Amino acid sequence: MTYYLGIDIGTSGTKTLLIDDTGKVHAEANAEYPLHQPKPGWTEQDPEDWWKATAKTVRSVMKKSGVSADSVGAIGLSGQMHGSVFLDRQHRVIRKALLWNDQRTANECEEITSAAGGRKRLIKMVANPALTGFQAPKILWMRNNEPRNFSRLAKVLLPKDEIRRRLTGDCVTEVSDASGTLLLDVVKRTWSKKLMNCLQLDMDLLPDVVESEEVTGTLTPEAAKLLGLTTQCKVVGGAGDCAAGAIGNGVVRSGILSTSIGTSGVMFVHSDTPQYDSEGRLHTFCHAVRGKWHMMGVNLTSGGSLQWWVDSVLRGLKGVSEKNRYEVATSEAEAIQAGSNGLLFLPYLNGERTPHADSNARGSFVGLNLVHQRGHMTRAVMEGVTYALKDSLEIIESLDVPVRQIRASGGGSKNPLWRQMQADVFGKKITTLAVEQGPAYGVALLAAVGNGSYRSIEQACKSTIEVANQTPPNRAAVKTYRQLFPVYQQLYSQVKTSMHQLAHLQT
Repeated sequence: MTYYLGIDIGTSGTKTLLIDDTGKVHAEANAEYPLHQPKPGWTEQDPEDWWKATAKTVRSVMKKSGVSADSVGAIGLSGQMHGSVFLDRQHRVIRKALLWNDQRTANECEEITSAAGGRKRLIKMVANPALTGFQAPKILWMRNNEPRNFSRLAKVLLPKDEIRRRLTGDCVTEVSDASGTLLLDVVKRTWSKKLMNCLQLDMDLLPDVVESEEVTGTLTPEAAKLLGLTTQCKVVGGAGDCAAGAIGNGVVRSGILSTSIGTSGVMFVHSDTPQYDSEGRLHTFCHAVRGKWHMMGVNLTSGGSLQWWVDSVLRGLKGVSEKNRYEVATSEAEAIQAGSNGLLFLPYLNGERTPHADSNARGSFVGLNLVHQRGHMTRAVMEGVTYALKDSLEIIESLDVPVRQIRASGGGSKNPLWRQMQADVFGKKITTLAVEQGPAYGVALLAAVGNGSYRSIEQACKSTIEVANQTPPNRAAVKTYRQLFPVYQQLYSQVKTSMHQLAHLQT
């Protein structure tokens, strides 16, 4: 039997799991690392922390499973998208990596749009507008603000691809993650020389780009020794975390949409052709399925909003211990009726992407009165996140993209209240899988395809992924949310000016 490793370089930590060629998970391990925030809206991490976590989790998985090193045929890599790892000519990391939710590049987004000849021309080139989280504006930010570092710059990699370099010695990416750089011609699935020329950037800065199941190299002797594997172990292209998570959820054909509530919130729908929103509210990226695409809406602080609320506000309160604070919070929210008695929460704690693309958007409670208690506020936070996801769903459906089934994933899928809330806000059944392992599982399947255990990722998903449960919507709650959602949608435009004024006063 051949085994496959899936490694997901997440924002809060790295997850590694081991599957066999039937898709059964034999072992998994997690390792956390810090997030650095030197200024409001700035987020950075040290790539060395990712590498240490990778080595630690792979060794742990191999020890737990008892599988021999020479039985591991290939590794699939996933990771947080859009981040920028800056390397010099000796492939040394120049500075901490700028992450997907970093908001410092608003000026560079305007610079890119202008250089491309306007927003519409930019979308025609790369299928997406310039957004602060993407990689291209981060490169320009370094050029504009850290010229000494920029003079040393020889290569820019995405987070998972920095781990690939450490594994194989090669600088390679794949189409799904490359789509989020803003430098890929998404329709042609290759780098956009036209935009690179407009930005006066050298093509040599970019790694080679391949399809997601393609083999990109084998482990170096140093990496094999550190991880407890062999130099015969292959590394495949893998996928950005959103596409990898979709693979892990079996979203590989038309009509299936996945909703994920992790640190961020994602609405992801498969597309057989490269469709895109002319207003640029949704992302259009290459899927990790060869020759396919996907559309995606993103809320930057989804589960992150609940984490902020519970960790920053509820921590230390009477009756709320360090261990049970999430259980206490959600049980209190569950006792509150749908709609939180007219209390709304805007989950824009670190700017927002879909549909507003506004790095200066800020979070707020609206509608507070003296009858509201802690449970109302917790439920309002969860409902606000779900409304933000519905924003994306409405845009997807307005473009006549078929949505016949919604599959929930991420931390939100494990919370019964949040599953029911999604069904009620969306007005649709929510489906969950028998086993949901996220992006690490998706790229382990891609590794199995790349090594020949399956002829395609569609076959791999059909053979290994099983739908388990459905959560139907509650009619009374659906009616309540239909009344409140339009109010929620109006709030952004009504408080936008105040949000921006406050954002500029924050230090």
